[in-house]
Amino acid sequence: MATQWSAAAQPNIERLEGNRYPGRGIIIGLTPDATRLVQVYWIMGRSENSRNRVFIAEENGFLRTEAKDPAKLSDPSLIIYYPLRHTATGAHIVTNGDQTDTIYEALNGGGTFEQALATRTYEPDAPNYTPRISGIVDLKDPQFAYKLSILKTNQGDPAQTVRNFYTYEKAIAGYGHLIHTYSADGDPLPSFTGEPTLVTLQDDIGATAKFYWEKLDEANRISLLVKSIRLSDGHTELTVINK
Repeated sequence: MATQWSAAAQPNIERLEGNRYPGRGIIIGLTPDATRLVQVYWIMGRSENSRNRVFIAEENGFLRTEAKDPAKLSDPSLIIYYPLRHTATGAHIVTNGDQTDTIYEALNGGGTFEQALATRTYEPDAPNYTPRISGIVDLKDPQFAYKLSILKTNQGDPAQTVRNFYTYEKAIAGYGHLIHTYSADGDPLPSFTGEPTLVTLQDDIGATAKFYWEKLDEANRISLLVKSIRLSDGHTELTVINK
């Protein structure tokens, strides 16, 4: 079975490496030793405004984006947000926008991941209409190891929002599922299509961070994080790479 997973994952990693602009990406999966769930998130940028960002970890375990040079920040609306937040009950959220806050507030109010995202759409950045990608690990959820979601237009039509949710009942040791915003570079940028793809993870989160950082286009990569969540007690670790 391990050979089957490896054979499935390798072409997906090669496609990621060959994609000059996959945009923002999320991976969620399980370490090879099966002790920790892992969340990977990265950002990329083509414009000066998009590239003017760094990841800043807070003492409470949340992580935010921040302007590297505040004087060059022209529009904070879609680039300054919290990619990572978690609830006191053990739900760990990762997204590519301010829907992190929407999910966090919904969970704290007794709602669900799906209910929160039903109130949101793709990003209002015509003509790209960038998809909103989100993921969650909820240690209190007995059925699902993790979930991923993408909200995007229907074939570029801004009058329609397609809401896709992917729920994984069991994680695969050493592997995760990847979803990202764009299928390729372009103008406008074409949205991600298909299901999340199987990719590999390592036990050491620093090694995982280095592996995926090196797969991203050097000119367009901005920041990357890897967070691990220990299944036995919820202990977390975080590593960050800023360009």
